[in-house]
Amino acid sequence: MFRSKNITLKDWSPEDRPREKLLEKGVRSLTNAELIAILLGSGSVGMPVVDLSKKIIADYNHSLTELAKATIPDLTKKYRGIGVAKAVTIISALELARRQQSEQAIDKPVISSSREAYDRMKPVIASLKHEEFWVIFLNRANKVLAVKNFGSGTQTATLADPRMIVKSALDHNATAIILAHNHPSGVAKPSQEDKILTDQIYKAAHFFSIVLFDHIIVCETEFFSFRDEGLI
Repeated sequence: MFRSKNITLKDWSPEDRPREKLLEKGVRSLTNAELIAILLGSGSVGMPVVDLSKKIIADYNHSLTELAKATIPDLTKKYRGIGVAKAVTIISALELARRQQSEQAIDKPVISSSREAYDRMKPVIASLKHEEFWVIFLNRANKVLAVKNFGSGTQTATLADPRMIVKSALDHNATAIILAHNHPSGVAKPSQEDKILTDQIYKAAHFFSIVLFDHIIVCETEFFSFRDEGLI
């Protein structure tokens, strides 16, 4: 019986071997497709791994952010030559990249504008498929004391308890807070529920002389600032 043979990196010509290219020229010389090819290791009959990787990247609009949203079934059902193990490898690598970006954002010590708040929270929540509600706690000098997640929900609703947020602010000796949540729809426009929750948290914080500095709605390509739009 004929058995198909996976095409491995060793079967390629030298100029098509991403591993050799990485060793010779450095990791930054590789394209996204070549990096994915290294993760996959092999393609299938009629589809060398570099071509498979290029197809995957093209199918996700040449965007690693879009690819990071893919699920294991998305990859295994759509691409011949990708089983669960390879799909897990791709998803894990992209999650590591997301966490590294998140760590870089959290390391920034001071926030003094809506753009800086957005830049800080974008790598944390922008690409999620569900909503999450986060709070940044600041001191009088706008130095970040803590960043905490207070709730998650569906694509259309997120719950956050104003009492717990204020309690946490007091625990951190924060004098100001910034609220942040994402819209998986990609539309950075506040809902009526967003406005009501913001007002509730504003009043609860104000009672304890805690300033609500801003509320940021985070999307991948844009953001909405309640303060910039005069809603706080």
